[in-house]
Amino acid sequence: MTKYFDDVYAREGNLFFDKCLFICNEDDVPVGTCFIWKAYGSINTLHWLKVLKAYEGKGLGRALVSAVVKDLAVEDYPVFLHTHPSSFRAIKLYSDFGFALLSDPVIGSRNNDLVECLPILQEHMPAEDYKNLRICQAPEEFLEAVGSSPINQF
Repeated sequence: MTKYFDDVYAREGNLFFDKCLFICNEDDVPVGTCFIWKAYGSINTLHWLKVLKAYEGKGLGRALVSAVVKDLAVEDYPVFLHTHPSSFRAIKLYSDFGFALLSDPVIGSRNNDLVECLPILQEHMPAEDYKNLRICQAPEEFLEAVGSSPINQF
């Protein structure tokens, strides 16, 4: 994590701490976080959406995403994010917010294993949630941005 922070955020460390939104429990202990970050200096990305396991399923992730996107202007869209196929509940949440899965076989320096992961999602997600997933190709400007650096910024 330290290397990732150094590679992606350190040059703008104060901005990282200004943008990072936390949600705390009744004891003022952080239990969730996320923020919008201009990755590669050009594309808005949803970063570090995480809610502690004990607090999942209480709407905190939805509240965090709602809070960080509410002040975005029309020109701040689209917003991108990176997730894993095992994040079934998060994928449903992202889908509810209008995010689509990208079908491009390679995104930046990463292989996109969407085709291999769709059966996993179908097996573990409720049928209605799986049916509501949208899939599209990435915009060219997004692919150019993620291809502009050897560092995966999200």
